[in-house]
Amino acid sequence: MYLGIDLGTSAVKLCVLGQDGTVLATQSQALTVQHPFSGASEQDCAAWWAATCSALQGLPKQFRESTRAIGLSGQMHGAVMLDAHKQPLHPAILWNDARAHAECAHMMAADPGAADLAGVVPMPGFTAPKLLWLARHDPDLHSRIAHVLLPKDYIGLRLHGRLVTDPSDAAGTSWFDQSTREWSDRLCTLSESRRDWLPQVLHGTEMAGRLLPDVAAELGLPAGIPIAAGAGDAAAGAVGIGAVQAGDGFISLGTSGQVFVTTPEYRPNAQSRIHAYAHCLPGLWFQMAAMLNGARPMAWLAEILNRPIVDLLAEAETAPAGPLFLPYLTGERTPHGDSEIRGGFANLAEGVTQGGMMRAVVEAIAFTFADAMAALNSAGTVPDQLLAIGGGTRSDFLMQMIADATGCRLGRSAGADLGPALGAARLASVAAGDMSLSDAAQKPPVEDWFDPAPTKEMQKRLAAYRTLYPALREVQARLA
Repeated sequence: MYLGIDLGTSAVKLCVLGQDGTVLATQSQALTVQHPFSGASEQDCAAWWAATCSALQGLPKQFRESTRAIGLSGQMHGAVMLDAHKQPLHPAILWNDARAHAECAHMMAADPGAADLAGVVPMPGFTAPKLLWLARHDPDLHSRIAHVLLPKDYIGLRLHGRLVTDPSDAAGTSWFDQSTREWSDRLCTLSESRRDWLPQVLHGTEMAGRLLPDVAAELGLPAGIPIAAGAGDAAAGAVGIGAVQAGDGFISLGTSGQVFVTTPEYRPNAQSRIHAYAHCLPGLWFQMAAMLNGARPMAWLAEILNRPIVDLLAEAETAPAGPLFLPYLTGERTPHGDSEIRGGFANLAEGVTQGGMMRAVVEAIAFTFADAMAALNSAGTVPDQLLAIGGGTRSDFLMQMIADATGCRLGRSAGADLGPALGAARLASVAAGDMSLSDAAQKPPVEDWFDPAPTKEMQKRLAAYRTLYPALREVQARLA
């Protein structure tokens, strides 16, 4: 059996694969996010490890004892700062942290051409600008940094004791030269970072290390089994959905959202804010539109109203189109690159119901994918059919709305909500030497297709939605 561990933002998720590639078990353990000041988003590394151990111990004993290899996936861009003893110096600063806005502007002004090295213009969520922010605002902490890891690689450190990452997670740091697939001295200098802080880079299917005996004993796993280097969540999701050939792609509907297409070479188009990154696999890259808010606004509204999402979605399906919603609760990357923009409702009226508000939220998520697809098209990639992964795929209403808004046919397979955890388990099976990548990364059969049926009314509402961003940007400028 092969175990995939996905360190998400809202939960640690596990997937157990049998030797024939079938999913035998899943498990998850919830996580919380801390916001110590406006724009900040952090998580405690100890909480990550505790949640991982708890999820693992929740698996049946026979599955743990039969595990042959482990693969890793996780949220990208987070900064895990370690001291010389490999101990965390500070809570991890996450992908949706917005504190480094000024540092991104500084990096762009200092070297505009660096964006073509890094695959996209610097954005506050990326790792390098966070380190520059620390150099300016917490020089004592910055001076004590000996190592920097990505979130999943901290779990790897706890499992095998080594400092290792993969190309796809390295790609999201703004320290990685995407074309040569090596750390860049130039990008490190721009962000007041040191190359010797950074981990070894191995392909996702390569063995990063072996499970330490004391950890194995604690978790009921076999000592010495290989741990695959794994992948950032986007690339692991690609392996899970079988997007490992040029032209393969998918949309991801998790806390964040992505439109991902595999490419045979590095294709930067930095100003479109499409991410052009190295894949976790040799000889492949990908283009990705990245949205900070994904399906999260649905959960946000449900929490505000203190009602189950499923009930609100049922009401949304029959509610008439009414208000518009801008879903930028934590800023946005593609297409705006604006960490400071926030969301809001427009055109609210007295008769608007809770279901009508949820309809506006679902529609807004679909419209962010329409904007993402337009940005991807401007970067030379025009997909007409994509698979879908992530927890948001459970909603037929949301899936159809995205298909209608983007004009792209969407396919949903069984287990689409497993996403990166499944990809991590598949990478583990290759690292163990038991499967080839082509055998492990099969495309799952599609159970449901969502064919686009756009209407003139939707196109009118999309055009109106696109006026909200500049309008609210002006409002925020006046408030500031």
